[in-house]
Amino acid sequence: GVHRQLLLATAGWFAGYQILKYAEYKHAKVDRELFEYIRHHPEDFKAAEKKRIGQLLEDFRPIH
Repeated sequence: GVHRQLLLATAGWFAGYQILKYAEYKHAKVDRELFEYIRHHPEDFKAAEKKRIGQLLEDFRPIH
């Protein structure tokens, strides 16, 4: 009946909430480890020189 649907909906919401919380924790942990590695090894992550958009695009040559 309705009470069973309500119970299953509540259980589904709770399971989804716990799975989402666990996934966010794992992603935050990976991000923290990655940023810590970048902070300790800046020589591996040098900033690239900035280029203008004209340097990135090829010259325009119309097709006849």
